[in-house]
Amino acid sequence: MKKIINTSNAPAPIGPYSQAVLINDMLYTSGQIALDAKSGELVLENISLETKKVMENMRAVLAEAGMNFSNVIKSSIFLSDMNDFNEVNLVYAKYFDEETAPARETVQVAALPKGVNVEISMIAINS
Repeated sequence: MKKIINTSNAPAPIGPYSQAVLINDMLYTSGQIALDAKSGELVLENISLETKKVMENMRAVLAEAGMNFSNVIKSSIFLSDMNDFNEVNLVYAKYFDEETAPARETVQVAALPKGVNVEISMIAINS
């Protein structure tokens, strides 16, 4: 059965989509950007702070589904500039144990919503 996951601890969707969808034990998240859920402001001071905000937004979505980063089996990282890869990777790595980290791809894209520099989506399983 399909269950829509939404939390006020992460930014509300800015279009016709949900923050995440839970089907059986699988959680499919929408991409998160560095939008502060409380203030509605973007966190764009630098790529490290921006990535941290994205990951904290993702933490909130996972938590709403009763999961955490240990449940993540796949991540997709979208960057507006691949030159930010190392800094993004340093922040991202703080959220995962290297030995059990999920599968992942990182791609550079032409543009991201609201002019942000990074967007991350995940798939998680409650096992």
